[in-house]
Amino acid sequence: MGDKVRVVVVDDSALMRQLLSRMMASDPGIEVVGAAPDPVVAREMIKTCNPDVVTLDIEMPNMDGLSFLEKIMRLRPMPVVMISSLTQQGADATLQALEIGAVDWVAKPKVDLQSGLLEKQAEIVEKIKTAARARVRGRQRGETRAPAAASAPKSGYASTERIVAIGASTGGVEALREIACALPADSPGVLITQHMPAGFTSRFAERLNVLAQVTVQEASDGQRVLPGHVYIAPGNHHLELVRTGANYLCRLSDGPPVSGHRPSIDVLFRSVAKNAGANAIGVILTGMGKDGAVGLKEMRSVGASTIGQNEATCVVYGMPKAAAVIGASEIELAIDRIAAAIIERCRDRHVRI
Repeated sequence: MGDKVRVVVVDDSALMRQLLSRMMASDPGIEVVGAAPDPVVAREMIKTCNPDVVTLDIEMPNMDGLSFLEKIMRLRPMPVVMISSLTQQGADATLQALEIGAVDWVAKPKVDLQSGLLEKQAEIVEKIKTAARARVRGRQRGETRAPAAASAPKSGYASTERIVAIGASTGGVEALREIACALPADSPGVLITQHMPAGFTSRFAERLNVLAQVTVQEASDGQRVLPGHVYIAPGNHHLELVRTGANYLCRLSDGPPVSGHRPSIDVLFRSVAKNAGANAIGVILTGMGKDGAVGLKEMRSVGASTIGQNEATCVVYGMPKAAAVIGASEIELAIDRIAAAIIERCRDRHVRI
């Protein structure tokens, strides 16, 4: 990759191609080397222009974005940022795209495309530059990741008092799927904050729930945290852990963004440090930025076990790196070892009331 990030824009809307191209070209670190109206034109453009990143619309003529993405990941794996609507159908398609191998997505404005996109300019530019540095894994024809849930053995311990808190961002959809599918049905209660807009988190929880042995759901306010259950922070709401008597509960709030995010991983981790202390396990996964690093450090300081995803298996080694730099993570592990490490740490430690 040269000094500038070379981008090909793929969208059937001429206006969208024009707006995205102009927006990205205004940044000195990005060069738009092509704009294609459909995957057929885009395929040739990718061959001749050799871009670092492709932006890809989901709904297009001749070949839909998901089918084209599958071809890219099989034949010429490269960073792809999806452009999708915030409808339920758009959320499903975007989650499929992230599972196939897209690095990130940008939500299309529902109304007033031009001003709506301008409001997202900084986000789009940042995501393009981050995608250019991302690790992309190729896929073979017909490849699917078989969920490990069916073979996940029971942990064999009483996990009522255990709490696991996990934070993720860019690349987190696939990382969280790998962890959730490897957790046994009697695993401790798990709280997750994944940077994701409203409307996406409920669909994400539903997709994971079909695959995993644990019960996965979008968290609701006042909900009791139970073993064998995973609770995902709803988009646009902070998720915290609170304790009432002998019970742990989920608390949702729409307070201001923290570390630039709502939901914020720091908010979740700090609440777990305060209310679960040494009975908790904190995990920071792939993502850009540093949300969660300070909260994970607070968890470690009160005796919780803390784990970071290692650089080799991160799509973006931003948040785990920030955590490692300040000494927040005790250990870094490959994504396929993290679920086992969680269960191992639950067995190793006596619950402290």
